[in-house]
Amino acid sequence: MRSKRLLFPLGLRKALIACGLALWLAACGLNLISQDSEIELGKQISKEVESQMKVLADAEVTEYVDSIGQKLAKVSRRPDLAYHIKVIDTEEVNAFALPGGYLYVNRGLIETASNESELAGVMGHEIAHITERHSTKQYTQAQLYQIAATIGAAVTGAGQVGQQAAGLGGALLFRKFSRMDEAEADKYGLQYIARAGYDPRGMETFFRKLLKLQEGKPSTLQALFSTHPPTEERIQAIQAEVGKLDPKSLKSAILSSSRFDRIKTKLRVKAQMRSRD
Repeated sequence: MRSKRLLFPLGLRKALIACGLALWLAACGLNLISQDSEIELGKQISKEVESQMKVLADAEVTEYVDSIGQKLAKVSRRPDLAYHIKVIDTEEVNAFALPGGYLYVNRGLIETASNESELAGVMGHEIAHITERHSTKQYTQAQLYQIAATIGAAVTGAGQVGQQAAGLGGALLFRKFSRMDEAEADKYGLQYIARAGYDPRGMETFFRKLLKLQEGKPSTLQALFSTHPPTEERIQAIQAEVGKLDPKSLKSAILSSSRFDRIKTKLRVKAQMRSRD
């Protein structure tokens, strides 16, 4: 008995091939965003961020945090990119990077750090997300998945409702970086910290601190843990990378500074004043 082959119309076959290609390209981590488009995208998102979050109105604190970021950026894999660094006025412990060189550090992160190397450790990690263009890779993936979802909706007859649902799923999917992206940001961030002269062990000590703090005050750490969970696996990987560095460089590495202490004191005094109001 001759078996019957399932035949699809030519248009449907092309649609299925296009859908599969879009999914395959997304899985490959393709990045279709040019640097100019990346910078413009970051600029637009930064406006949205600053319309919803309160930027700290303190020139001294902002200039200090910016100086650390610029120092790290100069030794990064994208030293010619313009970096825009600001402080968000919230006790929530977090920092986040946008495409094209935009970086935000929460006041709560500065207050939680014990020394400058810990602050630099987190900032180095975020700058690595920028240099490795993780956000634009996600943006490209989201676009490709949306294309695949649109084709799929057309083929199955799901229509507009199906497309909207697919778009929502894509938005939820890309809320945080992949484990591979986080590992890459840890690796390159650690290199930037060491090249800038900071003690790279600051990244490890800060992550360990976060794991302990989560038990006592989880609300202020919610955003950081949802997007950049500092797992024991990541900490061990950081330790392994530190072990590859020249021991002599670690002896002369910068742990902290009097400027960091002054900024911490200033923020502490402001916090006390807020609590009295």
